[in-house]
Amino acid sequence: MLVARSVALFIAAALCEIGGAWLVWQGVREHRGVLWIGAGVVLLGLYGFVATLQPAADFGRILAAYGGVFVAGSLIWGMVADGYRPDRFDVIGALVCLAGMAVIMYAPRGH
Repeated sequence: MLVARSVALFIAAALCEIGGAWLVWQGVREHRGVLWIGAGVVLLGLYGFVATLQPAADFGRILAAYGGVFVAGSLIWGMVADGYRPDRFDVIGALVCLAGMAVIMYAPRGH
């Protein structure tokens, strides 16, 4: 149950961080305006709170593992929101990152 909660929180964090960054990008680079930027800033702030809800207590471990989710999530976001099509190296890289995340977060530890 703790792994399922942790994975759900990683996904929620990715939606906040990637979504927030995308909104800021749209506001600035695509000239959509200050409301898009403001919404992005709010989501980016919310990301910081979501990360604190992880059941594990190790900040460094959680943020390091989250990096793998961020990489894969960013590619998925780009596909859905912008029509980006990752090549095989993008996919392989994302899978390596997710494998690293799983090892960092969920490998059995004897302590």
